[in-house]
Amino acid sequence: MSAGAHQLSTTESFLCGSLAACIAVTVSNPAEVAKTRLQLQGELVKGGGLKVYNNAFDAMIKTWRNEGIRGMQRGLGVAYAYQIPLNGSRLSFYEPFRRTINRVFGWSSTDQIPITSLVAGAASGVVGAVIGNPLFLIKARMQAYSPALPIGTQRHYKNSFDALTTIWRTEGIRGYLRGMDAAILRTAMGSSVQLPTYNWTKNQLVGHAILPGDSVWTFLASSAVSGVCVCLVMQPADTALTRMYNQPTTKLPDGRVVGALYKSPIDCLWRTLKTEGVLGWYKGSLAHFLRITPHTIITLTMNDVIRNLYKDFAWGKSYV
Repeated sequence: MSAGAHQLSTTESFLCGSLAACIAVTVSNPAEVAKTRLQLQGELVKGGGLKVYNNAFDAMIKTWRNEGIRGMQRGLGVAYAYQIPLNGSRLSFYEPFRRTINRVFGWSSTDQIPITSLVAGAASGVVGAVIGNPLFLIKARMQAYSPALPIGTQRHYKNSFDALTTIWRTEGIRGYLRGMDAAILRTAMGSSVQLPTYNWTKNQLVGHAILPGDSVWTFLASSAVSGVCVCLVMQPADTALTRMYNQPTTKLPDGRVVGALYKSPIDCLWRTLKTEGVLGWYKGSLAHFLRITPHTIITLTMNDVIRNLYKDFAWGKSYV
């Protein structure tokens, strides 16, 4: 039977992508804890202020020494929950979006056209960011919390459910939507290059007979290139998102609870630039690289592996 005779449904792709992302986040979460804390260190302080953490490795070492494995994996539970809507959507909706956009403009749905790939990647990422925003908000705040070496605004949530109820009680429904504009910006920027660069690299490797299409090495090499591209493109927006999520809040006379430091991600980037310089946008960039590169490699590699295993299980090896 030809390969084209069997295509995974959007639901099947969603589940495969979600499982792949959960495997990846188990590995990448310690680096994300370090990244979050580094991005908040010296927030809106000229000259950077007092340094608690010197770099990504120092942050992870100090977290381990002071908080143990619980500190290293802070926010992991909600990170699992977040990966399902974010990467499940990103990995399952990308191809349907790309094929649909191609058909709208009269191109073959199988053609890998850079502009439609970028748009499809951004659109699928935005869907995941909107659905998963409350979970990402909670994850960022839980990762920022440190009983030993506090950085930025500290919120001690006992667990994800405690976080949800606390935000509802103190900030209302708007609290769940806080930072959504920054999440959309960040995820659109990252998603716009993640799958297009992965697929382009994979096609180049296979098309030039450098590596076979079903090799794990092909998945790893393509994912590594994709991870580097995502990190370069997404870092400023990622810093803005962390700060938007974690900023203290204030209650206005009309009862609305708003961020006390930033009005929007653009306002956050501008204020950061004015007080900390352009390097303020890139705080935690090494930790971000240490997080996003293995996360991207594992997510995309395992997504292909899981999809192939599922096809073998569901239809047998004869589907190829």
